[in-house]
Amino acid sequence: MASKKAPKGSRARLRQYILGNVGRVLESDELREASGNKSEWARRVRELRTEEGYQILTHNDRSDLKPGQYLLLNAAPIPAFERGISKETRAYVLDRNGFTCQMCGAVAGEPHVSDPARKTRLHIGHIVDKSMGGNDQPSNLRAVCSVCNEGARNLTLDRSSLQKLLIQVRRATGGDQLEVMKWLITKYPVQAVRITVKLEQ
Repeated sequence: MASKKAPKGSRARLRQYILGNVGRVLESDELREASGNKSEWARRVRELRTEEGYQILTHNDRSDLKPGQYLLLNAAPIPAFERGISKETRAYVLDRNGFTCQMCGAVAGEPHVSDPARKTRLHIGHIVDKSMGGNDQPSNLRAVCSVCNEGARNLTLDRSSLQKLLIQVRRATGGDQLEVMKWLITKYPVQAVRITVKLEQ
């Protein structure tokens, strides 16, 4: 009987490793190693989430997970979005954006602004993520370098203050407010129970 071949691509390696460790918290170091020590391993993990639908949790999803920890509780993926960006659209967006990262300003082929030893490679990124209802139209796409795409560089705007957040939540529809509450309960289950008990007393 022929032996089963090991997956070749870093994404396939990560998929196999994560599926072999369902229910166990995985550290970033072991995932990097499982990918074949590829520099873009974190991007591949995100692709498993956004493109293949695996519900890989991070500290953004659960308060008991630390930054750099990942957890898959269910091996069954939720139907994901298909990759639908044509070569023509990709070329158009890169040209429109002047072959420049729209987050940090790095130019394709030149030394990267945050790591001069690394040449800038550009990808096509979504402005509004597909998981949030975004599409593959050029108006929702932009050129993003590997560093920004991997999340290795903190280029987001300043965090909203508590007052601004509360204003946004109060202005939201009742359905959206319920979704915010569900997300908070999922992220802070222990605190949610304590608050419920206090309210009942």
